[in-house]
Amino acid sequence: MSREKVYFKTFGCRTNQFDTQVMMSRLEDFELCASELEADVVVVNSCTVTNGADATVRGYLNALKRKNPEARVVLAGCGAHSKGEELLRQRKVHGVMGHSEKERINEILQRPEGFYEIGDLQHIDQTVVSEFVGKSRAFIKIQEGCDFRCSYCIIPFVRGDARSHDEEQILEQVRRLAANGFGEFILTGTNVGSYGKDRGSSMAGLLKRLSMIRGVRRIRIGSMEPIQIDEEFKELLHEPWMAKHLHIALQHTSDRMLELMNRRNRYPEDRALFEELAEAGYALGTDFIVGHPGEGEAEWRQAIERIEALPLTHLHAFTYSPREGTASTALKEQRVRGDIAKARHREITEIVRRKNLAFRRRHDRDLTVLVEQEHEGHYLGYDQYYNRVRIESDEDLSGSWILLNEVKVGERENYAFFAL
Repeated sequence: MSREKVYFKTFGCRTNQFDTQVMMSRLEDFELCASELEADVVVVNSCTVTNGADATVRGYLNALKRKNPEARVVLAGCGAHSKGEELLRQRKVHGVMGHSEKERINEILQRPEGFYEIGDLQHIDQTVVSEFVGKSRAFIKIQEGCDFRCSYCIIPFVRGDARSHDEEQILEQVRRLAANGFGEFILTGTNVGSYGKDRGSSMAGLLKRLSMIRGVRRIRIGSMEPIQIDEEFKELLHEPWMAKHLHIALQHTSDRMLELMNRRNRYPEDRALFEELAEAGYALGTDFIVGHPGEGEAEWRQAIERIEALPLTHLHAFTYSPREGTASTALKEQRVRGDIAKARHREITEIVRRKNLAFRRRHDRDLTVLVEQEHEGHYLGYDQYYNRVRIESDEDLSGSWILLNEVKVGERENYAFFAL
């Protein structure tokens, strides 16, 4: 008797990508497939960070119903906690499973009737993932949840409070993956920099232990908060295994906006930190929310002046999206019109694009690249500064580490030819 086929569709952050690997590794009585068209079951690991994320998931569900109407659709991820009941009631999905239930996926998917297994928000995964399907880099989830209560953010309500994974389990996971040929590891979680606070450890302490594992060549870290870059962490900045890119979530550069957002950072300290890290040779990315209530023209102009002054190289800009149940929705501050928010989004994105181009022109030599995939006759990979390189080669470079002595700097990415 043939086994049912399961397809995973993952939306959102690196934490979701890791969670999908956990679910894949727990499947025993099903077969993975590469297309939703041939699947008997489609597991949608959803994101709900913005209204746009919700709309994207809903659009996928509607399209899937047309393309494969017989498939049983199971909603997982953050959207299960915020939209699961509604989508189940509307019969958009066959079942809903919360974060804490993903390790039981093999049992849950065998249920013929619809289900709502939302679980709890205190769970910590016990699964050790030994392979990452179709990946050359490995995502390692080191913590779950967030204790911050930023006024715009729904994530603590769908992921729970911050809790760290067991350090020995994290180390064992990396040992297994390194033994299976993985050399780059991305540490991820809901609020990665909070790792260890509940276990008497720290991010820096974990990094030191990870770096001693045979086969670990490069470690990247997901988004951290400015206040989490402490002196112990700074002592590691010049270690050869540290990726020379840090993503530090500022969310805004107007102190008034940061106060409205209930943020713990302020611009003077942020600028000093960024300048120190840039001096140490790091590319620096950030998150930025455009159009939050209260962002008048004066706040915006100040924010742009400060963005121009910061040594930024990468940007993940969001247009503010009101999330039901968050403090920002109750603010009496003036709302920002949609067309103004979009114009501001374009403005800040263009500024950081220019900064990234200038950075790549200054760092166009001695680039260590992990090649991830072949695409349209070229190989694609990222250097130590998290800049993408498109590589032409007669060799099969998939999954290889290469040193590029020089690259051609393009408007949005770098180019190179590689020969042995």
